[in-house]
Formats: sequence, structure tokens, C-alpha cells
Amino acid sequence: MILAAAQTKPKRGDISANLLNHYQLIELAAENGANLIAFPELSITGYERENAEALIFTEDDYRIDHLKELSVRNNIVIIAGAPIKIDSKLYIGEFIIAPDDSVSIYTKQFLHEGEDEFFDSTFDFNPMLTIEDQNISFAICADIDNPLHPENASKNDTDIYVASIFFSPNGIPNAYRDLQNYAEKHKMNVLMSNFSGESWGSPSAGQSAFWNNKGELIAQMNDSDSGLLLVEKKGDDWESQIIKF
Repeated sequence: MILAAAQTKPKRGDISANLLNHYQLIELAAENGANLIAFPELSITGYERENAEALIFTEDDYRIDHLKELSVRNNIVIIAGAPIKIDSKLYIGEFIIAPDDSVSIYTKQFLHEGEDEFFDSTFDFNPMLTIEDQNISFAICADIDNPLHPENASKNDTDIYVASIFFSPNGIPNAYRDLQNYAEKHKMNVLMSNFSGESWGSPSAGQSAFWNNKGELIAQMNDSDSGLLLVEKKGDDWESQIIKF
């Protein structure tokens, strides 16, 4: 199994440009044998609050059609984030696009302070995925601040916990501490994807990373590069590769 964390620099509100970047990184991940690629929080639009209503995606949005085609063609799971409207409510969500042409939606369960002015939260959209007998669950940003979230994932027999985040340089040390602790405590492998460029007028910390289920940091990117962090499962061990883009 090969997993990829995409570290990107979003163009604020420029959906077309951001999608093109997704396409290129997905193809790159597929060329390197990846079974799954995870993008950061709200990766398709960049992180937005006040402008989110103008950038909304729907459950069956035509703009993800090419992502679906890439998933099927390359046999790769794609996790891409967007503000998603479901039944008149707006969520910080992500599309989980599978090679069988199915699309699931995960929605952020625990919001940062101030996000609740613009977004709803719910536990109702919490899919899991299985690749090569590995159970995979998902988290978005502030979900990882609440220990209840990884605890619930562990109760669902999660093997791989995939966190798509937008953390600043000030916040990333806490993210590292928490994700390492969750990996060790719950015996879960943890893949984290973060922006490396500014979003919402704020800097992002990059440093996308992977911890094994012993809590050991296997690999991390730096704070400024764009590209892919690839990790490959070899028996009980993981090998890593970083590709700048």
C-alpha cells in the first residue's frame, strides 16, 4: 500500500486553478503507485469563511467529475476538500472519491472558534474506507484538537487515520504532539496533509507528515515546499519518499 499526502499552495477562491493543481498531483501520485492521495482542508477553494457561500459545492457537483475520472483511471482514492452544501446546510467537507466511481462525503465534526458563524457541523457524514484490509477514517483540522474524534475512530477499528488540515506555524507544534499521541495511544497510522502557502490571508505551516502505529514520525515535508509525501507499507514497516512539485 502506498499513501500520499499532498502539500499545496491554494489560490484564494480560484477553483479552476486549484483543481488543475489537484489533477497534476493526482497523476504524479498515481505514477508513483499511490493507492490514496489526501489534500488539505478545503483544498479546492482554499480555506474560506466569509466567502464560503459563494464557493459552495453540492453533493453531486459536476466540478468533481474529472476527479472521479482520474480516480477510476488510476485506481486511486482521492480526498479533496470543499465547502459542501447538503440539505440547505453548509459544511466544511471533503469528497472521498473511490475507483469504483463512488463518492462519499465526510464533514468536519468539531469547528474552530468562529467557524460556526458560517458552517454547520454534524456526525452524520462519517464514512470509512478499506484498502488492502486496512480500515481508513478521516478528520478535518479542528477534529484533531478533540481527543474524542480519534477515540471514536479507534472504536471503529481504524488502521489509518487521515487528517486534512490548515494549521499555522503557531499551531503546528500542537498538531504534531496530538497526532503522535493518537498514533501511539490508539495504534493507528496517521497521515496528515497541510497547506504550505497562505490561505485566508494567513500563513500555513506545511510539514505534512506520517506517523506509524507506534507513534514514530516516519517522514515529514518542510514548511514551504509543494508536492507529495509518499509512504509505502513494507510488511510491518513504512518507507517514505518526498517529491517536490
